[in-house]
Amino acid sequence: MSDEILINVTPQETRVSILNQGVVQELHIERDSHRGMVSNVYLGRVKRVLPGMQSAFIDIGWERSAFLHVADIWENSNNGEPAKPIEKVLFEGQSLLVQVIKDPIGTKGARLSTQISIAGRLLVYLPQETHIGVSQRIESEEERELLRAKLQQVLPADHSGGYIIRTLAESSTDIDFNADVAYLDKLWHNLQQQVTQKTAPALIYEELNLSLRVLRDFVSEETTRVLIDSRETHERMRAFAGDYIAAAVPKLSHYIGERPLFDLYGVEEEIERALSRRVDLKSGGYLIIDQTEALTTVDVNTGGFVGGRTFDDTIFKTNLEAAQVIARQLRLRNLGGIIICDFIDMDTAEHRDAVMEEFKKMLARDRTRITVSGFSALGLVEMTRKRTRESLAHVLCETCPTCQGRGEVKTAQTICFEIMRDILREARQFNAREFRILASQPVIDLFLDEESQSLAQLSDFIGKNVSLQVETTYSQEQYDVILM
Repeated sequence: MSDEILINVTPQETRVSILNQGVVQELHIERDSHRGMVSNVYLGRVKRVLPGMQSAFIDIGWERSAFLHVADIWENSNNGEPAKPIEKVLFEGQSLLVQVIKDPIGTKGARLSTQISIAGRLLVYLPQETHIGVSQRIESEEERELLRAKLQQVLPADHSGGYIIRTLAESSTDIDFNADVAYLDKLWHNLQQQVTQKTAPALIYEELNLSLRVLRDFVSEETTRVLIDSRETHERMRAFAGDYIAAAVPKLSHYIGERPLFDLYGVEEEIERALSRRVDLKSGGYLIIDQTEALTTVDVNTGGFVGGRTFDDTIFKTNLEAAQVIARQLRLRNLGGIIICDFIDMDTAEHRDAVMEEFKKMLARDRTRITVSGFSALGLVEMTRKRTRESLAHVLCETCPTCQGRGEVKTAQTICFEIMRDILREARQFNAREFRILASQPVIDLFLDEESQSLAQLSDFIGKNVSLQVETTYSQEQYDVILM
C-alpha cells in the first residue's frame, strides 16, 4: 500500500491529510492558538488533594487545573509495595514533574501522569523504567527479541532508563538506533536542566508541532511522498529530517501549484463529509453517526440497497461495507471513548463472524489503541478507542446557539402555545393596557394565519389587546411578551 501525506499550512493553523490509494484516511488539525498539550512536560504545583476521589488538581500554569489520579502516580504504583492513598503521597503546594496524557476535552481538564515518556522516531524513552519493551503491533516473537538485542548492543554501558521500541523500528539499522538514542538522551538532559532552572508552575518540555510530528510518527517505508504547500515549513521539515530521519528527505516536496493543495486532492470535500451526521455507502446503504459527551453511536441502515440475491445477502453485504467505512470514519473524525456500533441484525453466525473479522482487520490500520468486543446479546458491537485529543467536530465546530446542541428546535406552533400561556399568566398578575408579542417571522406568520382565531379568543378572554411584532434577529425559540 502506498501513502501520500499532504500538509496545508497557514499562519493560523496546520492541517495534515494522510491518503492511501488516493482516499483520505486520516485528518489532523493543529491551531496555533489551541495547540494540543499531550506529551508536554510541566513542573506543576499540587493545588488540591481529594482523598475521596483519590486524585489531585495540579496547577500547570493553565487557566484550568489539570487532573492527576492516584493510579497515574508512577512512584506509587511501581515500587513493589502496596499503593499508598494519595493523601500519603502528595500534599498541597508540592512541586511535581508531570506529563499530559490527555488534552482538556469538553468541561474536563487535562489528565496527567508522573511517568515521563519522550518519543523519538524509533524509540520511546522512559527515564524512570529499566526494561526494554516492544510495540504490540510487532507480533513475531522472533522479531521482538531481535530488536531488543539490536538496541541493547548500541546502548552505552552507563545508560539509565528504559525504552519502548516503536513499530517504525522493524527495519532499522544500528546507525538508526544510535541516532535515536542520542537524540532522546539530549532531550532528557535538557529537560533535567530546565527543572533546576524554573519554579512551578512552568512548561519544561513541549511536544513537536504537527508538521514535525508527521516526520517522526507518520512517514514510513510505505510513504511515497510528503507534499507541503509552505516553503518555510518545507525547509524546516527538511532540516529536521536531515538531522534525524535521513531516509525521509527525498520524500519531501514543496507544492507550488496554483490550485489549493486540499482542493486538488478532494480533502476539503472530505472534511465537510466528516462533519455530517449521515455517511452514504456506495451500495446505497448509509450510516448515522451521533456523538455525545459519554459515547458515540453508529447506526447501519440498508437504505435503498437491494442488490443481494436474498434479504440476508443484502444485509450481509451492507454490514461488510459498513465495517470498512466505520473504521475509516473513526480515524477521520478522531472519535474516541466508548463507541457502540449497531449493525443490521444478521440471522447466521457465519455472517456475524465474517463482518467482525472484516471490522477488526480494518481497525488494525488505526494508530490509536482500540479494544473491540464481539456482538452482544442485543446485536451491538461495543468498542473503545483511546481519546487523547478533541474530535474533528469539536475542533472545527461549536454548539448551535439556536438548539443548544439538541439537534432540533421547537416548532413554531409549540412557541405560539407557549406565548399564549405566558400572556394568560401575565394577565392574571398585571393590569396592562396591551400585550405585545415580539417573535421570529415564522411564529408571527402562524399567529396571523392558523392560530389567529386562538389569539383572538385569548384577547377576548383577558379583555386586553394583543399586538404582534416581527424581530428578524430572533431564532424560532426566542420571544418576548411586552406589557404596554
